[in-house]
Amino acid sequence: MDFLRPASWEEALAAKAEHPAAVPIAGGTDVMVEINFDHRRPTHLLDLGRVADLHEWEVGEDSVRLGASVPYTRIMENLRAELPGLALASHTVASPQIRNRGGVGGNLGTASPAGDAHPALLAAGAEVEVESVRGSRLIPIDAFYTGVKRNALAADELIRAVHVRKADGPQQYSKVGTRNAMVIAVCAFGLALHPETRTVRTGIGSAAPTPVRAKAAEEFLNAALDEGGFWDNGKIVTPSVAKRFADLCAAACNPIDDVRGTANYRRHAVGVMARRTLTWTWESYRGGRRADHRKGGAA
Repeated sequence: MDFLRPASWEEALAAKAEHPAAVPIAGGTDVMVEINFDHRRPTHLLDLGRVADLHEWEVGEDSVRLGASVPYTRIMENLRAELPGLALASHTVASPQIRNRGGVGGNLGTASPAGDAHPALLAAGAEVEVESVRGSRLIPIDAFYTGVKRNALAADELIRAVHVRKADGPQQYSKVGTRNAMVIAVCAFGLALHPETRTVRTGIGSAAPTPVRAKAAEEFLNAALDEGGFWDNGKIVTPSVAKRFADLCAAACNPIDDVRGTANYRRHAVGVMARRTLTWTWESYRGGRRADHRKGGAA
């Protein structure tokens, strides 16, 4: 196994073009596990640790450009206001040591359905910036996952950054595991309210061959919130609406039985998480509306 250590992004792209089968390694929290268990034996490892650009982020007017190797710890510490769903997901990643090393780019490159960042990225409507010596492109997160541990990257492409719109409403993330830390998700769920467009987006992890959205549930909830005038009147979402949303989220799953949980349990747990996160996010939205009204009255 040869070890390639480019010092710049341009050198990394050139190395990937010359060795398309080279496996990128940044934090190494996924790749090294596979190598240590002899699940993967690549001919080349492409170490991206010295590429400074991958460790930087930029907060723009409408979105955040997050370098592929920005550690989860940095997201938790610096981007909680802009990317609350992803910050919550980052809290659930393994241990402090791994959160200090691992980043979103690794989750995306591995494309495991159990990756902790995926539900939050789906709910937020992220875009993945990828590049090769041929040029760069943005891949919508909905089109990024193509199969079990497969993604839309061409053989000579590397993930450079993730573009995520800054939150314009409450976001939540929930994960079920067999213990409280250092655990692969039995299933996970992300939810984001987007008041500017009056829409809701979801993300489901570890309950289908790929990370998925519950699109039928989103369409139902979007219609229910609109028809009931909920965005304007700030009323509590009725139990019947919350239950139907939860049922549709559970129906969006296509899980398996494995050592961490049964398919039936995963469907049930996703429904429970969907109902709870809807309750939490909507209550937060209502609280924000009440605060805005008070400020308006004081003015």
